[in-house]
Amino acid sequence: MNTALPEHDHHDDHIHEHGPLAELVTVRDWLRYAVTRFNRGRVFFGHGCNDAYDEAVWLILATLNLPLDRLEPFLDACITAEERDELYTRINRRVDERVPTAYLVNEAWLGEFRFYVDERVIVPRSFFAELLEDALAPWVADPEAIGSALDLCTGSGCLAVLMAHAFPQANIVAADLSADALAVAHRNVCDYGLQTRIELVRSDVFSGLDGRRFDLIVCNPPYVTAEAMARLPAEYLHEPQMALGAGEDGLDVVRRLLTESKQHLNPGGILAVEIGHNRSIVEQAFPDLPLVWLSTQGGDDVVFVLRDEDIP
Repeated sequence: MNTALPEHDHHDDHIHEHGPLAELVTVRDWLRYAVTRFNRGRVFFGHGCNDAYDEAVWLILATLNLPLDRLEPFLDACITAEERDELYTRINRRVDERVPTAYLVNEAWLGEFRFYVDERVIVPRSFFAELLEDALAPWVADPEAIGSALDLCTGSGCLAVLMAHAFPQANIVAADLSADALAVAHRNVCDYGLQTRIELVRSDVFSGLDGRRFDLIVCNPPYVTAEAMARLPAEYLHEPQMALGAGEDGLDVVRRLLTESKQHLNPGGILAVEIGHNRSIVEQAFPDLPLVWLSTQGGDDVVFVLRDEDIP
């Protein structure tokens, strides 16, 4: 029997124990290493963090199953050999393959809400999260009065979950064209125990919602223009492209929304749409619509609202 192969495998399992990575002992060491790798590798931050330090903290603490808001007590904790291999692999994939940290650790955050994500859905990063903290006030005068709501292009189901918390009396439909996305959304709905309040529907915009009407429709649709799609950083290429691109001017889905939404709104209902930084494109395409742009941390040009009576 050839015993050389098992010995070689054993050596591979512990290849980092005697190499340069053996010098990385504590969380503090690995944090410094990750920040350096991210900066030297010029990775792009756009999926939940704004800089190398915050992303390194997130990747390391999530990999070690430590609380994300408690870095300090763990800085001098030692990393085991098994954990070292996993950290090394994930840091390398973040830099060399440009995989967003959200996919590496299978989580994304909107405010205090954690969601499971993988490459079947885009990484949640909606400005609706902050607007729903106040239940879309003052446009929604009484959150308890919202009886039915639609999260169109739901992806991971994140906004549907936030809407369920913001509007406690609402039955919510979360709709998406992608069966893969709906599978992820189902996991998140179940994680929050909202199966009885959130209904998942496969629908190409409104195609699967014939005859159904809602007090509130929220949509964070694909809105990236063809020009912008061609210039996306490599990190975004790991996301489903159908959830990003929306034709030459980025309005393929928005046009259908504005054409078809009136027949799916109850009297006095509200349509709220996130459109990135494409305000000028939207206003040029729909000059007669009385669009109201909401103020968010991303600026005053990313989310517009319309009332039922203002939609032709």
